[in-house]
Amino acid sequence: MNLILQIWRQENAQTKGKIIEYPVQDISPDMSFLEMLDILNRQLITNGDIPVAFDHDCREGICGSCSLYINGEAHGPDRRVTTCQLHMRKFKDGDTIFIEPFRADAFPVIKDLVVDRSAFDRIQHAGGFISVNTSGNTQDGNSIPISKHDADEAMDAATCIGCGACVASCKNSSAMLFVGAKVSQYALLPQGQIEAPDRVQNMVAQMDLEGFGNCTNTGACEVECPKGISLENIARMNRELIKASIKS
Repeated sequence: MNLILQIWRQENAQTKGKIIEYPVQDISPDMSFLEMLDILNRQLITNGDIPVAFDHDCREGICGSCSLYINGEAHGPDRRVTTCQLHMRKFKDGDTIFIEPFRADAFPVIKDLVVDRSAFDRIQHAGGFISVNTSGNTQDGNSIPISKHDADEAMDAATCIGCGACVASCKNSSAMLFVGAKVSQYALLPQGQIEAPDRVQNMVAQMDLEGFGNCTNTGACEVECPKGISLENIARMNRELIKASIKS
């Protein structure tokens, strides 16, 4: 396939960016989207130009690094996939593809398609942990009875990879699906009950401090989430926050 790429280029956070056009030829439909960008960068380097900066790591849909806004959609036109799992067969020969970084005030651009998502880390640090007895008499987690329904829901919430697609696809740049998933994976399990009130209050407070918007139930976050995290996690987080506020 021959394609026209319209890519956001920005030298750093202080400079203004712009869309620059790049043609690429002989792209296999079996390539991943990132492999296509690798071909482009090889072409740029060969011509003495600066390659396009973009985030990537595992390239297996696990790490959440490869976050691109492709033709107006987080991670592109496919569903339940990250950018690295998106294949070029989703496009047609002669297509023009617009590639931009995730857009949110809390995700400032570092360079080109790379954004700073450390706001998610700070939210996690605010409460995404549990107390564990490490005195040598630690209780085996498997010895605590947990219903299969709760275990399954906790595991579903824990599949969140923190890519930020929920924020990028939300008109309010809300991080409530991310925070809801992180709160839920602990709230559903007995091991998470010790810090439960402080956890939800601290994580929501940090989310607000980072400048993320609020949820208005549009549902775009669930649609674009590569792991299919449910909006139910936002509802659970709100219930946990109300309970914690009453107790405090």
